[in-house]
Formats: sequence, C-alpha cells, structure tokens
Amino acid sequence: MTMYLWLKALHIIFVVTWFAGLFYLPRLFIYHSSTTDQAGKERFKVMERKLYRVIMNPSMILTLVFGIWLLIESWLAFSTQGWIWLKLVLVLALIGYHHYCLRIMKAFALDRQIHSEKFLRIFNELPALVLIAAVILVVVKPF
Repeated sequence: MTMYLWLKALHIIFVVTWFAGLFYLPRLFIYHSSTTDQAGKERFKVMERKLYRVIMNPSMILTLVFGIWLLIESWLAFSTQGWIWLKLVLVLALIGYHHYCLRIMKAFALDRQIHSEKFLRIFNELPALVLIAAVILVVVKPF
C-alpha cells in the first residue's frame, strides 16, 4: 500500500506540472499572436520552446508512466468502473492537445500564425474543462 501511495503522489505532482504548461503555453500563444516587433517574437519563440521541451514533455511522460503504473496496480478494481474509461478518453484528448500545441508552436517558429487570437483564447480554456471533468471523475466516481 505504501508504494501505491507514492505512485499516486508522483502521478499527481506530474499532472500538476503538466497542467501548468498546458495552461501557460496557449497563453503565450495569445501574447505571441499580438506581438509586432521581431525581438518580442523571438523572445516568445524561446519561451514557448523551453516550456514545451523542458517542462511539458517530461511532465506528460512522467504523468503517463505513473498513471499507467497506478492503472496496472489497480486494474481489477478500476476496469469494471465506467468513470476510469472516460478519464482515459480525457487523457488521450490531453495528449492530442499537447501535440497540437507543438503544431502551433512550430508555426510560430516559422513566423506563421495558423489561428486567430479568438481561436487561441478559446483553445486556451480547453485544459481547464478537461481538468474539472477529470477531477470530478476521480473523486466522485459518478458511474
């Protein structure tokens, strides 16, 4: 049981750091999209790249490693519960969101803006909705 609690703690820590990046990177995209000077654009490119590679990628990987480990440890208890399957769908959606952020970042790196500021503002809110749903699923276990 002690190891399980350590796994859970590590999973939560890396979920928090991954979400920090998922919240901040799209916000940087919004600021980047309205920047007109080249020095500012270059600064945002560096910030976005470092956030994605140094914080978001390792956090996502470690979140998945510890989450899968927890799932393996508790598979018999979880596999018959509906909430875990919806949570896994949300995790897959977050992985897709994470990789779509890379696409946007690569476009900005080439001085291309593939989305409007309005799109980026809406896009920025999506991780919060997933977080709310995931926490409710894990804590309340509604089905």
